[in-house]
Amino acid sequence: MGVKLPVSTEWVLHCATTLAQLEPGSSASGAQLAQYFDLPAPYLAKQLQSLTRAGLLAATTGPRGGFRLARPAGEITLLQLVEAVDGVAPPYECREIRQQGRGALAPEDCRHTCVLAARMADAHQAWRDSLAGVTLADVLGEIPATAPARTRRLLNGS
Repeated sequence: MGVKLPVSTEWVLHCATTLAQLEPGSSASGAQLAQYFDLPAPYLAKQLQSLTRAGLLAATTGPRGGFRLARPAGEITLLQLVEAVDGVAPPYECREIRQQGRGALAPEDCRHTCVLAARMADAHQAWRDSLAGVTLADVLGEIPATAPARTRRLLNGS
């Protein structure tokens, strides 16, 4: 859509996919994930906390604490991950400039939603529908079969 999402969107999508590759019941710390992707740990921790608040990740404390998926990978969509950190506001905001300036339309000609605003809303909804139709399980089905074992090995530093 030409709208640029924050860099943190890429981070949470990759981190959630990484956590989905762990053995059931296993977790990874924010520090492990930050090192795995060479990301700033404090900022990544904020993003992981957003996913936890949204009920997508579960956090455990203690020496073996960390993050894991809060639900099965088949129940977490890309849209849920994106909206947990980026919010749900549509990227296009109609400011009704059709009623401003020399070309201003009369208010009675603006009773219906601007066709441009309507088309932008349609595009945003199509984008949301597309992301809502893809789960982490779908993503795992498309990565190389060797990826989970590699991810587990490297995440643990061995």
